[in-house]
Amino acid sequence: MSSKPPAKKATATRVASKRATPAKTQAKPRSAAPAAKGRPQVNLALQGGGSHGAFTWGVLDRLLDDDGIDITGISGTSAGALNGAVLLSGYVQGFAGGDEAQARKQAQGALRDFWRDVSQHGPLFSPLSIQSNGLIKNEFNFDQFPAYQWLNMFMRSFSPYEFNPLNLNPLKDTLTRHVNVDALRTGSSHCGIPLFVTATSVHTGQARVFTAEELSLDALMASACLPFVFQAVEIDGEPYWDGGYTGNPALYPLIYNTEMRDIMLVRLNPLRRDDNPTRSIDIIDRLSEITFNASLISEMRAISFVKRLLKEDKLDGSRYKDLHMHMVADDDSMLPFNASSKFNTDWAFLQELHRIGHRAATAWLAEHKAKIGHHSSFDIDAVFLKQGQPG
Repeated sequence: MSSKPPAKKATATRVASKRATPAKTQAKPRSAAPAAKGRPQVNLALQGGGSHGAFTWGVLDRLLDDDGIDITGISGTSAGALNGAVLLSGYVQGFAGGDEAQARKQAQGALRDFWRDVSQHGPLFSPLSIQSNGLIKNEFNFDQFPAYQWLNMFMRSFSPYEFNPLNLNPLKDTLTRHVNVDALRTGSSHCGIPLFVTATSVHTGQARVFTAEELSLDALMASACLPFVFQAVEIDGEPYWDGGYTGNPALYPLIYNTEMRDIMLVRLNPLRRDDNPTRSIDIIDRLSEITFNASLISEMRAISFVKRLLKEDKLDGSRYKDLHMHMVADDDSMLPFNASSKFNTDWAFLQELHRIGHRAATAWLAEHKAKIGHHSSFDIDAVFLKQGQPG
């Protein structure tokens, strides 16, 4: 992808460029200097997915270990944006004394404290709660309970403007306890880690990327605002919904606003399900998964196209980035947890997701860490652009 505004004939990347953050708020690029202690440098793209964001917590917890990677930029949506904001808040605080090791530990602690807080205040986030010993994965899904099906029908029949006229949202109090807005706004200048948060404009249907001075608790709330659950979040007089509809997560802010070629996607939502949904609730859930993956697949298609043109010497390599794409995911372990479990904040469930994410990151580092800075560690076409073939 281009590190400068793309040429006119590159339509797909030209559109992305126009959506990028205005120059006055662009983050200062971090130098591609050798990483501390030999750690490779990577931009992170964090997908959203409600409570499934605890999988990302596990991934980040492992990547922040001393033998992990150095983070050079974060683009996050919904739960991915919250993880990114909490991580950066802790990192900047620890980095203030000039100790990078302390910054990494502080970020790890901040993430754990945040998810523990979410669990302790679980009834505020979801009227349902499941206490499970974690031995049977289906115990973590809400859809087996009639109360969930009734609640789902209720929320489809009445808008949050009707059943929550006071616009109560417990997420803001939680974010206030765990996010330092000043740290988000100065993360790039203090420690070289810019944060990009994506939300969806209700008026235009376009993605808006908040960064630097635009970052706020409201921006994070907007990025995680499910329209059937919460009222739209207004920022500067414009309403916003969950960023997953237009960028889950958005990759282009990392492409155009940082110098790094390596992007690691932490993916939560499965790309493929082999079962055919027949219940209305299952159909709606699968449609939501497809919708929330659509923007990511579109960006992956554009990246694949540019990489192919670069390989064929049809584009100027000095103007276009030959991106190195990486991905941490574990569909086999995550598939048993359906959409209803994204509202489950039981600590046993969050710990299980953390364990799966930590294990997935450990396996990825062992197999692919040496590829960072050299080439991609997965085939974009094979993973994202298959035409519906089984397998």
